[in-house]
Amino acid sequence: MKTIIVPTDFSSVSLNAVHYALDMAVSIDAEIILLDTFTPPVSYSDGPVSPVTTISIDEITKSSEAQLKDLKDELNRVSEGQVKFYTEARIGNTVDVLEDMCSSLKPFSVVMGSHGSTGVERLIMGSTTLSVIRHLRHPVIVVPPGTQYKQIRKIGLACDFKDVAETIPAEYIKNIVQEFVAELFVLNVNEDGETYDEETPLESAWLDTLLGNIKPNYYFLKRDDVVEGINEFSETHNLDVVIVIPKKHNLLERIFHKSRSKELVKHAHIPILSIHE
Repeated sequence: MKTIIVPTDFSSVSLNAVHYALDMAVSIDAEIILLDTFTPPVSYSDGPVSPVTTISIDEITKSSEAQLKDLKDELNRVSEGQVKFYTEARIGNTVDVLEDMCSSLKPFSVVMGSHGSTGVERLIMGSTTLSVIRHLRHPVIVVPPGTQYKQIRKIGLACDFKDVAETIPAEYIKNIVQEFVAELFVLNVNEDGETYDEETPLESAWLDTLLGNIKPNYYFLKRDDVVEGINEFSETHNLDVVIVIPKKHNLLERIFHKSRSKELVKHAHIPILSIHE
């Protein structure tokens, strides 16, 4: 049974990601683990300790478990029993908890909203999600606010055609394309004035070999800005998800942080699938 892990802080954005994961789970016959992480309260005092009201770890845990149960009950009602749900209330850093769970469970994917309840609306990526993408070695799907799941039939792969054999997680890409019976669109956006360089034909041949019977469509674009090129292509070709490899030229940071000045993805509603090398 495939497993999808969905961290939630019960904000509207994270709940939207939960419902996205639910519809995906129905599509691919997966189970869902709802995860809430929290850190224990820390108190400081320079003088004698005076009687104060504190919240114990047990109280925080019980509150988290109660919220998770309510969410699980609601999802069971909505899904009419099509999906199995499990809940986890864990103390600790979200990245560390996810790493521990993913190492043992080997999930199909982690699904997260693009900012949490404490995030500022104008920021596309919250610190927790960005930290997970940077450090978690397992696939993470980032769902923009308001995005609803639809059948994944067109998958994009942002690729710079540099050291393809060493950097492209071909097996996972093959598996996910086959799982969704989707088309794969390999997109290269070049800022240097040329659509591709002399190494590109060899690197694309390597990629073809690695992908086996997956026959991708290749697109080479010349744009002043790589991120704008990816977003433009994704919108015009109706991609359902775009695969990005985090270490590739800090592309994820450019996607999610340039928006402060350009509102880069203001109208984008395309999930990002982050996979490490």
